[in-house]
Amino acid sequence: MYDGPVKALLRRRIVEPLKAQLTQGVTPGRLATALALGAVMGVVPILGATTLLCGVAAVVLKLNQPAVQVANFAAYPLQLVLFVPFFHAGAWLFGRPEMEFTVKQLRAELNADRWGTLAHYAGANVRAVIAWAVLAPFVGVALYLLLRPVLRRVRPTPP
Repeated sequence: MYDGPVKALLRRRIVEPLKAQLTQGVTPGRLATALALGAVMGVVPILGATTLLCGVAAVVLKLNQPAVQVANFAAYPLQLVLFVPFFHAGAWLFGRPEMEFTVKQLRAELNADRWGTLAHYAGANVRAVIAWAVLAPFVGVALYLLLRPVLRRVRPTPP
């Protein structure tokens, strides 16, 4: 089987740390909860805030911090992909016109005038977060239900 650099990176950074958690007394159900929470919170449409949000949620809910952050880290590319669709969903949800922009345009605007850009997009961002919040519980439960049986199967057997 081909074991290229991407597969090796994923195994080293995601699979092995999660397997290690299962050998340290974390139950598959708790680990599935931590992973689902990290993944769902990892796509919230607030760039640069997910690590802090995931950390606080893990502390408050007494979840496994490394597992939450691994899922958050793994979800980062998806956060970028879903950023604009969440803005469109928020506009649709509130019956507002869609703000046409690209991530490239947004970066340029932020570099030119950070506070002005934040003020300009604040309402749209709040609507995007609300659209995420509407979907998040459903996606979180679905992820949990998918992950729990998988984690039960890959749990190392005690000696």
